[in-house]
Amino acid sequence: MSSVTYRVSGMSCGHCEGAVRAELKSLPGVTEVSAAASTGLVTVTTEAPLDDDAVRAAVDEAGYELVGRA
Repeated sequence: MSSVTYRVSGMSCGHCEGAVRAELKSLPGVTEVSAAASTGLVTVTTEAPLDDDAVRAAVDEAGYELVGRA
C-alpha cells in the first residue's frame, strides 16, 4: 500500500470533497481517498504508486485544480 497527500484548490464544501473522492476512487488501484475542503488536502491510498498525471486528470474532471503533492 502507498499513500500520497495532494493539495487541491477550489474545494469549499462537502459536495466538493465528494466530487474529488468519486473521481479519484475510479482510478485503477485506488483503495481509499480522504478529502478535506478546509485544508485543501486529499490523501489517496493505492495498491501501487499512481502517476501524478492520472491524479491531475481525475481532479480536473471533478472540476478542481491539483496544485501538487503536499
